[in-house]
Amino acid sequence: MAKHDEKIDLLKSMWLFSACNRKELALIERACDEVSVSAGTVLTEEGKMGREFFLIGSGTAIVTIAGHEVAKLGPGSNFGELSLLDHQPRTATVTAVTDMDLVVLAAREFTSILEEVPTMAIRLLEATATKLREADQRAYA
Repeated sequence: MAKHDEKIDLLKSMWLFSACNRKELALIERACDEVSVSAGTVLTEEGKMGREFFLIGSGTAIVTIAGHEVAKLGPGSNFGELSLLDHQPRTATVTAVTDMDLVVLAAREFTSILEEVPTMAIRLLEATATKLREADQRAYA
């Protein structure tokens, strides 16, 4: 596990948190956990309720919907927010392709951070809008 300052630096290096100030980063750091997983680990499962929000520190994952690969995710990518925002089942399965280091926010902490750190909330809205636009382009291409 990273020390406090190393964890803050890791968060600051991620696009989602790059505009946050030191106080906001410290709040986020206290709320999140660092988790390491092995290649092949299923991180989210399509159709199951979500309980966590994930950010990739290192490693690669694939996103599948109905068994079809739709995306690859790498360092700095995030996933799992939709299920936490709309309280609906996961829309995709995400599986680790390589060993991965993740930053994880449980549902309660995720909601609390969104309320207390508007900078992150705005960035998350931007990232979600991008994902929706990309999904539209795939659907209508």
